[in-house]
Amino acid sequence: MSEHIEQLAARIEASLSGRVTRRASLSTDCADDVAAADLLAVATLLRDTPSLRFEVLIDAAGVDYHSYGVSEWRTNASASGFGRGVNRGGSDAAHEGPRFAVVYQLLSITHNERLSLRACCPNDEDPQLNSLVEVWASANWFEREAFDLFGITFNGHPDLRRLLTDYGFIGHPFRKDFPLVGNVEVRYDETLKRVVYEPVQIVPRTLVPRVIRDDNRWSPELTGGSGG
Repeated sequence: MSEHIEQLAARIEASLSGRVTRRASLSTDCADDVAAADLLAVATLLRDTPSLRFEVLIDAAGVDYHSYGVSEWRTNASASGFGRGVNRGGSDAAHEGPRFAVVYQLLSITHNERLSLRACCPNDEDPQLNSLVEVWASANWFEREAFDLFGITFNGHPDLRRLLTDYGFIGHPFRKDFPLVGNVEVRYDETLKRVVYEPVQIVPRTLVPRVIRDDNRWSPELTGGSGG
C-alpha cells in the first residue's frame, strides 16, 4: 500500500473513528465499510470534513453476494480446461455476511483522492439503505438503477422508480438467482391493440462457456497439412 493511501486512511480514521472499517482492496485504492445505520452521517462527514472533502459521488453500484466464492460454471470440461467461478486453492472464500450491498465511489477534487465506501443491507429479504441524494445529487439515478436491477430500496429517495426496465417488469435482473430467461415476455396484441405480458415459454437453461483446448491430433506437424 502506498504512503499516500496510508495517509488518506489515517485521516479517515481520525475523522470517523469507530464509524468505518478498513477493508482489503487494490494497492491503488482506499476502501472502507460503513454500517447501514451510519451511512448517511458518514457520507455527510466525508463530504464536509476539510481534510477529506469528497465532493463528488462518481458511482453507486449494487452488489449481490449470493453464492459468491461457492458456485462455479457447469460444464463437462476437465478441472483445468476452463476458467472457474471459484479459484480452487486460491485466496477466494465464501462470502460471510449480508447478501446485498452498495458500493459508493467517491472523489475529492480538493485533495485529488478517491475512496470506495461499501454499505451492506442488514435484511436479505428486504434490502434497504438510506438514500444519499441529500448529500450528493448524483445519487438519484444511481440509486434508482440499484433499486431496479437489485431490488434495493433507498429510504428517503425523492422518486424511487425503475430506471432501465419497463414499469411492468417482474423481478430484479441483476440478482444472482434471477432466471436467465426472465419471468415474463412481452408482445404486441393485435386484438387488444397494446403490449401484453405473458409467462416465458422458454425452458430455463444454464449457459455453458466455450471450452478451448490444444489438441495435438490436429497439429500440422502430425497431419502433414495446414491443420485446417
